[in-house]
Amino acid sequence: QVQLVESGGGLVQTGGSLRLSCEASGRTFATYVMGWFRQAPGKEREFVAGISSSGGSTYYADSVKGRFTISRDNAKNTLYLQMNSLKAEDTAVYYCAASYYSSIYYTRQSYYGAWGQGTQVTVSS
Repeated sequence: QVQLVESGGGLVQTGGSLRLSCEASGRTFATYVMGWFRQAPGKEREFVAGISSSGGSTYYADSVKGRFTISRDNAKNTLYLQMNSLKAEDTAVYYCAASYYSSIYYTRQSYYGAWGQGTQVTVSS
C-alpha cells in the first residue's frame, strides 16, 4: 500500500499563500489519481481538488477555484497544492489521498484507498 506524507502546512495571514506537498512511497505513483481533501473544525471532510494520474486533468471545489492549483511531479512521486489568497475559511487539516482505481469520481472519498496523516493549515482572520 502506498504511504503518503503531507508537508507545508502552517500559520498564515489572510491573503497569504502556502504550498502543500504530498510525497508518496513506492514505484507506482504515476498510476494513481490523486486528491486533496480538508476537514475544518466541527465539519465533515470535504473535497478540495483532484488530478488525473498524468496530471492532464484537474478538478476543483467551487470554494477554491481560481485560488488553489493542484499539480504533480510524477518523477518525484509528489503531489502539490498551491494555495493563494487564503481565507479564514480555508483553515483545516489538509489530507492528500490516492486512488488505486483507473477511473473515479474525484469528489467521492470512497474511491480513495490511501490517505496521508494530514497537515494543519491555519489562516488568521
